[in-house]
Amino acid sequence: MPILSLLFRYLTIAGALGGVVAIVFVSNLQAEKQMPPPGEPPVPPPHKPFAKAVAATGILEAICENVSIGVPTPGLVAEVGVKVNDVVKKDQLLFRMDDRDLRAEEISSRAKLEIDRALIEVAEAQLAKYQAQLARLTGVDDKRAVSKDELGNRQQDVLVATAQLAAAKAQFASTEAALNRIAILIDRLTIRAPRDGTILQVNTRAGEYVANTPKSPAMVLGNLDLLQVRADVDEQNATRIREGQKAQGHLKGDPSVTFDLEFVRVEPYVIPKVSLTGASTERIDTRVLQVIFSLKRPANPPLYVGQQVNVFIAEP
Repeated sequence: MPILSLLFRYLTIAGALGGVVAIVFVSNLQAEKQMPPPGEPPVPPPHKPFAKAVAATGILEAICENVSIGVPTPGLVAEVGVKVNDVVKKDQLLFRMDDRDLRAEEISSRAKLEIDRALIEVAEAQLAKYQAQLARLTGVDDKRAVSKDELGNRQQDVLVATAQLAAAKAQFASTEAALNRIAILIDRLTIRAPRDGTILQVNTRAGEYVANTPKSPAMVLGNLDLLQVRADVDEQNATRIREGQKAQGHLKGDPSVTFDLEFVRVEPYVIPKVSLTGASTERIDTRVLQVIFSLKRPANPPLYVGQQVNVFIAEP
């Protein structure tokens, strides 16, 4: 009896396992029947324009690189004077930060400046008084009429008054320098364009708080008359790059859009790869050599700063 019970138990387990295997097999077979046949890729790969070429991925930038406009100190934005796509000239107002704390300090310093000016007048009058007293004593013909102690005291009074006048003038100059310092700090809160260009991004509004962090610039400025491509060449292909090589770019997602590239420079410092295309086969644990190419901005189709491009660099 125990043997029959044990045999029945094993047969039950084996039957359950067989059922699971059968279900998995049938499910896989059904999925294969429903899976559509592989078709053409939605976007054909770009055509290789050179017999021997180094392939790289790149990103479009404004010529001379984009300028991330920062702020000298964190604070509130009081006024924004430009918007996206505005063409600006060097030193043109971009935005102004809240400077009320410095304005209040300026008012206090100006009041102190008037006090210092009055102290100078007091010191000058005191010095003139002691000088007149000393002049009267030294003008006496009979030297026996004036004691040496009295004459020495008057001379000492003149020296002290002269020093007090110098101290008052130094205090006035110090307050004046503080006012100039406040004026410079106030002017520093008016952010101006460092060069001619076009506003590419505006990331702040009046009343918002901005911080001086490089990863979140308040604005991005660039020159869109010419564009440049920053191509990332994997480090294993870096030795195949030479100055003056020809190159051609293909717009990512639309390989029919091609444009010739003119070599500008090689940035000789190999850096970790940060510009990713999102391909499943892409390696991210690698370093890249950045090669800069320039191109004229075509009218049709339009190209935009920040677009990714596929770059083919001709080998000599």
